[in-house]
Amino acid sequence: MKMPRLKSLAALAVMLVLVPAAMAQELKIGYVNSERVLREALPAKAAQAKLEAEFSKREKELADQSAQLKAAADKLDKDSPMLSEAERTRRQRDLVEQDRDLQRKRREFQEDLNQRRNEELASIVERANRVIKQIFDKEKYDVILQEVVFASPRVDITDKVIQALNTPGAGAAPAPGK
Repeated sequence: MKMPRLKSLAALAVMLVLVPAAMAQELKIGYVNSERVLREALPAKAAQAKLEAEFSKREKELADQSAQLKAAADKLDKDSPMLSEAERTRRQRDLVEQDRDLQRKRREFQEDLNQRRNEELASIVERANRVIKQIFDKEKYDVILQEVVFASPRVDITDKVIQALNTPGAGAAPAPGK
């Protein structure tokens, strides 16, 4: 069974459990579009800008190294008819070694970027969850869902969450001991 289907079934099960309570009183349900929060909230945009600044130098170095490697390969192709077999073989080996080094650096770059992106994402998700919990408590929701197949705009509180995250200090970690 696929994960989205499991989430849908879990949401359905929650709803079925809550239906008897809804008969006694009005059920207050909210929905948050997590993808939109992670795309539009200022902390998410700031994290993206931070990552770009942090990794732009390395990305440029890789692009420069790639351009140099291509230029060297083009030069070898051009010079090849005039080179001795030994010189051509030596230069080909050098190019293969440089390419291997470039591929290794690209993998390391991608791994580092993914790790930092995941760290930043985890921090934003944690802040968003604190904001959602604050809205849940303050406005007395019975349930707030994040992953649904369909939701009416009437229950969509994504704008409230984004607005709260965009407020300085919102979703900050509680002070120790609280």
